[in-house]
Amino acid sequence: MTSKRIVIAGFQHETNCYGVTKAGLNEFEMADSWPGMLHGAQVILETEGMNLPVSGFAAAALAAGFEVVPLLWCSAEPSAHVTDHAFEAICGMVLNGIRDAGHIDGVYLDLHGAMVTESLADGEGEILRRLRKIVGPTVPVVASLDLHANVSAQMVEHADYLSIFRTYPHLDMAETGARCVPVLQRLLAGEILYKAFRAVPYLVPLHAQYTGSPPFDEICQMPASLEQLEILAEIALGFTAADFPDTGPSCVAYAATADKAVAATEEIVNVFMAREADLDCSMLSLEAAVLTNHPSQKKPIVLADVQDNAGAGGTSDTTGLLSALIEGGAKSVLMGLFHDPESANQAHAAGEGALVQLAIGAKSNLAGHVPVKAEFEVLALGDGTCRYTGEMYGGGVATLGKTAALRLVGQEAEIDLVVTSIRNQCLDRAHFTHIGLNPTAYSLICVKSTTHFRADFEPIAGSVFAVSSPGVFICDLEKIPYACLTRRLPVTRGTASEIRNVKEAKRTKVPIL
Repeated sequence: MTSKRIVIAGFQHETNCYGVTKAGLNEFEMADSWPGMLHGAQVILETEGMNLPVSGFAAAALAAGFEVVPLLWCSAEPSAHVTDHAFEAICGMVLNGIRDAGHIDGVYLDLHGAMVTESLADGEGEILRRLRKIVGPTVPVVASLDLHANVSAQMVEHADYLSIFRTYPHLDMAETGARCVPVLQRLLAGEILYKAFRAVPYLVPLHAQYTGSPPFDEICQMPASLEQLEILAEIALGFTAADFPDTGPSCVAYAATADKAVAATEEIVNVFMAREADLDCSMLSLEAAVLTNHPSQKKPIVLADVQDNAGAGGTSDTTGLLSALIEGGAKSVLMGLFHDPESANQAHAAGEGALVQLAIGAKSNLAGHVPVKAEFEVLALGDGTCRYTGEMYGGGVATLGKTAALRLVGQEAEIDLVVTSIRNQCLDRAHFTHIGLNPTAYSLICVKSTTHFRADFEPIAGSVFAVSSPGVFICDLEKIPYACLTRRLPVTRGTASEIRNVKEAKRTKVPIL
């Protein structure tokens, strides 16, 4: 029997509509947190073994006996809108590749689900619409999405199945891609899966979406229990910085009957509504964050600069937390990653061991942000090739560009920090260890990340806190100037905890949540 020919491709972007720089074709071609643009056989060969949806699908599809036809895979670091030129160029490569592939039996796409272009609010919905127009109504189309997808009715309509991450940090990306394979087999065998789609009526900020604690440790495991009832259910929590009408959580279900699919989505939304008051959206103020510093503690405190996360479209160069720690005389502090090519180049020019005057951060011209001007010792220099060692990205390689480890001198505060030439989210201890810094040797670790850092830093941490320092990835949803939003903000707990945190911190040096 002839094996089924399955075309695979990937086009990933998480769009922060309030970001500073846009994603052009060059941003999709270059390597950053993930590999650069891959073509043909490279798609499989250069992602093999990585925790990526496309690698998980390819491995499972080959094991199932499919003939896999790889076309293209690319991603760009989250940023402001994808340019029309980049979108049309990449879509053209994928769709022309499908036209030129000859007979195909199915299609798999590795998508994000929160792409907004200069002209399109629903990037992935448009990709799937164009794809469906080419392959027709009978060729099965399956796709994987990020947990932060803003799923639209258009996406659900044009895809026969959407598989969505179930963890944040995203530890199951490859598994999510692989989950498409048995569904594709069922579709190719002629099975009909009825769809149902429901939106949750409120938003959830990303720092409250952690699946290692309530309520999402429960909610995001509902699909596994529904599988026992022969229902395929998928849940997305949404990406709050992509402003379009479908922004927010949702669920989609597939079953042998329409009634079973609808009932599953209703059950999931009911749980969302019942657990809304359990969301903890609290963040420490800069004042409270500084007071967490206590050099005698046994394990480091981890402070997450959640609103300056490169992985959510942040500039990764704001200095609010750094300035507060310097002013507070904080001791034994490690910080990263600062996207600052200018300072990295100056450090490389000065050489290891040199003392150099630098203006750290605030190179993105954001209103109200200023560089930290001080003298630094150049502790170490690197070319920015950083092999991940943590569970989430382990086996992959980050491309940071010219990188420098720096130590603040001439101040009461004791702070080491890492500057890079390419934006990367600080989510893996290797971002520090690859350049000679040991995070466990510090009392306070400050990471520019929202939640992904938890996978590798929480095991070494005494406590973890989100910090409300200014940045373009706004986690206080009331401050986002939405233009297209159709859902309300959540009713949450934690809003009164900030006062208690400050009082407790002043007395105990460690805030209690």
